[in-house]
Amino acid sequence: MNTIQANNLKSALENGLLIDVRTPAEYGEMHIPGSQLHPLDRLDHSAIRQLSETGPVYVLCRSGNRATQAIRDLEKGGIENLHLVEGGITACETEGLEMNRGKKVMSLERQVRIAAGALIVIGVLIGFFAHPAGFGLSAFVGAGLMFAGITDSCAMGMLIAKMPWNQRSA
Repeated sequence: MNTIQANNLKSALENGLLIDVRTPAEYGEMHIPGSQLHPLDRLDHSAIRQLSETGPVYVLCRSGNRATQAIRDLEKGGIENLHLVEGGITACETEGLEMNRGKKVMSLERQVRIAAGALIVIGVLIGFFAHPAGFGLSAFVGAGLMFAGITDSCAMGMLIAKMPWNQRSA
């Protein structure tokens, strides 16, 4: 996988395009001017293929995990000329790249942690006060978190990304 450091992105964009695979709400909160939004849960392979034929395509998300997943998926589809922006939008902000800013939103990763924690607590409470089968919910969520860590993909994150509050962009 080709990578580029955030401090080299500005000059690289003179000959290439930048796509952002975060949610519309995250993009609305802060994005690099000229970047194109292509949320990970709705990647359009044909559109990205056309972009990659005109020059290098730089892919970023918040920290790099979703962008890595997007590039792997696109490369499986035969799309080349893709470059991961290491550290994502966080590194770009640290490097002082120009940003368009909108309304602050809660990060997708934080939403996943809250949802997983809530489901585990609910499962334990059901298990103690209603029926022992409630512990199964906690076990299921724990197994899902382990699977997400091992595979570097998160079904809960993909589901939460589709929620209405993550679809609006300011």
